[in-house]
Amino acid sequence: MKYRIESIDIVRGIAMILMALDHVRDFLHIEAFTADPLDLQTTTPGLYFTRWITHLCAPIFVFLSGTSIYLQSLRKDRKELAVFLIKRGAWFIIAEWTIIALGWTFNPFFNLFPFQVIWAVGSSMVIMGLLLQANLSYRLILGLGLVLVCGHNLLDIPESAPGFQAGFLWDFLHSGTGAVYPIGGNRFVFLIYAFPVWTGVMMLGYSAGIFFTENYSPEKRRNVLLKLGAFLLLFFAALRATNLYGDPVDWAPQKNLLFSFLSFINVDKYPASLLYLSLTLGLTLLMLAAFESVQNKITGIFKVYGRTAFFYYILHIYLIHIIATCFFFARGHLMTEAIAYAQQLPFLFVVPGEGLSLAGVYGIWIGVVVILYPLCLWYDRYKTNHREKWWLSYL
Repeated sequence: MKYRIESIDIVRGIAMILMALDHVRDFLHIEAFTADPLDLQTTTPGLYFTRWITHLCAPIFVFLSGTSIYLQSLRKDRKELAVFLIKRGAWFIIAEWTIIALGWTFNPFFNLFPFQVIWAVGSSMVIMGLLLQANLSYRLILGLGLVLVCGHNLLDIPESAPGFQAGFLWDFLHSGTGAVYPIGGNRFVFLIYAFPVWTGVMMLGYSAGIFFTENYSPEKRRNVLLKLGAFLLLFFAALRATNLYGDPVDWAPQKNLLFSFLSFINVDKYPASLLYLSLTLGLTLLMLAAFESVQNKITGIFKVYGRTAFFYYILHIYLIHIIATCFFFARGHLMTEAIAYAQQLPFLFVVPGEGLSLAGVYGIWIGVVVILYPLCLWYDRYKTNHREKWWLSYL
């Protein structure tokens, strides 16, 4: 394939921008560690949608990573691609536990090893590499992806039984709900993203890659994406209405129509439920269709973030945490207090119950995105002009 699908970079770029909003809220919002923004008993519509809109980020990132793998398979030897994916996936996992863990915690002693989205992407890449090395067919990869995404909520049945106790293996493979497990030496693993369902999402993204080949004209691709996206949203609405399957928490009528709607779309991300993925991937496909033929200055900016996604991800975590640290000391706190608070919260220089209003969060978010744009633009141009440097493909 000799051309690049611009809509993929645009939508991925939008996801990266929205991701920064969620992380600014994590570090700087006054209620970030004292209240759940999706709790309908305490939240406001503004806070709810600030959190909910970022539900799109991980599905977009993982799904389009799968699509990119398929497109790479058109120009690379299958075994060569498999080895690359295994190496790149392993690098993502190492980066999660080192560079990214340090950015989240600012703890140079590495007492906490997070299993977050980069871990999920990395482990899924390794699995995809192994599947390609085993020469699995396109149809089998598609089938495995559907089984993982559609079937993993069957595990909610035993999980909901009275007295059920999840252990490490269960949390590692299915729940991923923020469980912390000691590994010795005052060190812990922090399980957030259970990878199997995300591997399924990557498989589905890989399978969708066929629509981005030269066999599909832009108009034909747009029509297919519109139909698939609409189908997923209708599927979500129909299944969600029944409360029979696809999410561990039922929706229920609330105090008014708006909050009833919020309950209806409040689906589980940890682990990513079938309904969560039907809704977010349906919207993702509609976004890909919408940006199929849109080219302007705004989409050009989105593309820069989309083409430098991992580079941007690392930088934005450090920048946001540095800003939070500045606020910490500006409020008169001392280093000794930071260490003391770290006994309750593993993120240095963050105090539960202190922070900015939602308006302040949006202001910092815009500032973070603007500050990082020149760096991402430089890196994008550097990658384009130095394709001979092998290490660039890992960042």
